[in-house]
Amino acid sequence: MKNKKLHNINSSGFKVPNDYFESFDEKILSQLNTNSQLDSIKGTGFKVPDNYFESLNNTILNNNIATKETKVIPLFNKRNLVYISSIAAVILLLFNLSLFENKPTFDNLDIDIVEGFIEYEDINTYEIAALFTNEQIVENITIDYTVNDEHIEEYLLNNADLEDLMLE
Repeated sequence: MKNKKLHNINSSGFKVPNDYFESFDEKILSQLNTNSQLDSIKGTGFKVPDNYFESLNNTILNNNIATKETKVIPLFNKRNLVYISSIAAVILLLFNLSLFENKPTFDNLDIDIVEGFIEYEDINTYEIAALFTNEQIVENITIDYTVNDEHIEEYLLNNADLEDLMLE
């Protein structure tokens, strides 16, 4: 809450001497033209031993050539090979022992589930026909139904409207 009066401050707080920017160029040029102590130094200050660069290659090569034998670790040693082959054998046995072959039978199906599936899923006659073989379809078509006169008369009496039949 001390900064309430910051928006009332008009000056930046920095001051520059009078005629500073008018004589700035002259001051810099006068300092460049004067001789300084750095001009009297002729050397860089770094020294290299005698014959250093001539013997550098030999020194590097002698230090970097490996005289020790390195230990080689093979990727496929006996222990790893035994582990991998035992895992592969177990996986093969699982697939060959028919643990995953639980085929559904009609005894296991619930009739309500099958009826609900057929009723609520859009299944057309072509999809149902694809489930049957040609022999099964022909066999179902050629079933002989015996219909005698008594059955026809009973159906007409129970289901047909006699007035509609008489008008025709």
